[in-house]
Amino acid sequence: MRERDDMTFPFSEYQRRLGELRQHMAERLLDAVIISDPENLMYLTDYQTTGYSFFQCLVVPINDEPFMITRMMEESNVHARTWVELTRPYSDNGDAIQMLIESLREFGLSDKVIGYERNSYFFPAYHQDYIHTAFTGGRLMDCFGIVEQGRRCKSAVELEVMKKAAVATRAGMAAGLEACQAGTSENEIGAAVCQAMFSAGGEVPAVMPYITSGPRTMIGHATFEGRIVQPGEHVFLEVAGCYRRYHTAMMRTAICGELSDAMHKAQETMKEALRQVRLYMRPGMTVSDVDNLVRKIITDNDVGARLITRSGYSIGIAFPPSWDEGYIISLKQADASVLEPGMTFHIIPWMWGVESDKTCGISDTFYLTENGCESFFSDVPQDFTLKPEGVPSSRKELELVTDNNDPKKASLKKTKKPSDNKEASC
Repeated sequence: MRERDDMTFPFSEYQRRLGELRQHMAERLLDAVIISDPENLMYLTDYQTTGYSFFQCLVVPINDEPFMITRMMEESNVHARTWVELTRPYSDNGDAIQMLIESLREFGLSDKVIGYERNSYFFPAYHQDYIHTAFTGGRLMDCFGIVEQGRRCKSAVELEVMKKAAVATRAGMAAGLEACQAGTSENEIGAAVCQAMFSAGGEVPAVMPYITSGPRTMIGHATFEGRIVQPGEHVFLEVAGCYRRYHTAMMRTAICGELSDAMHKAQETMKEALRQVRLYMRPGMTVSDVDNLVRKIITDNDVGARLITRSGYSIGIAFPPSWDEGYIISLKQADASVLEPGMTFHIIPWMWGVESDKTCGISDTFYLTENGCESFFSDVPQDFTLKPEGVPSSRKELELVTDNNDPKKASLKKTKKPSDNKEASC
């Protein structure tokens, strides 16, 4: 390992993580592991690149020096960012898995018991078939979760980095809510969110903000597509700020008009769910305990809404295609996993189908302490943001054009002015 002082965390943090991984390897009787998940590579070494669709991995022997296999283009990231000294790059004309096999032989691992992340998005089936065929001297074992065991609970320095991500989340959400206005496009709202996040020190998140309005809020995982917010409609915003690949997330809702009784009830229901989580979520509870707490409150409503998803998920390091760590822990039914200090969760008591055609949300990101939990956003108002129905004059020349009110086919059209008509002056 090459000691350096310019990484995201102190060098001692990476030594701790590597030592913890090796303890787990010993427990599983593994001589080495092949780590290919981008989040796990980041966690262990500080390595990151947008080129993770090409095969890359960190090989960690239980006693000897780790080494990395990367595309030649990405090798510079190893040297610029990480403590790793040994690399074996392959060219674009080369064979990544063949390079891995040859490197295992070079470093005396060809007849050992090797763990690999069978579930990794970026260790595809054809690569796994190849290594099983070519690695004949030793034995391959699935070691899914061996790094995630360490990622479940964030250290003190990780929580500090997440607080920096929260600064970006807070700035982006404030700007997005300020931009919400009848006559404004979802794209403009999204642009305001991104500009504010990045100006506040945030970096490119794993997923861009979710911004939908009116009937489009009923479309799962939709985001801005140019639709113009209409008077009286609501806007759903879900924003995750990012700093050094660590994320914190928040949902909020704006209403461009009056707050209806149904939406007020939805607002108060979600606020109560978050209040109860803040009061009662603590180490020793199970995943199901927390899910039941949230789900019971959201389900007990008279506005027609449902909680159709898990009630929350672990959040921290993330690369596209998702900002969550739900594959590590998701708050859902029938999971007896016990909560521990340092765990971080995005709690999402959102309400799908208010009065059958509206989805709204208020959410928070919490971290568990020794005796309870704390919010990254305790100073951020949770009430829906109310905006007057008037359309800004700068947007009056734009109108929403729909095909039979199908929100997915909404588009912008410039309203014809007299000066646009050749016969207008006649």
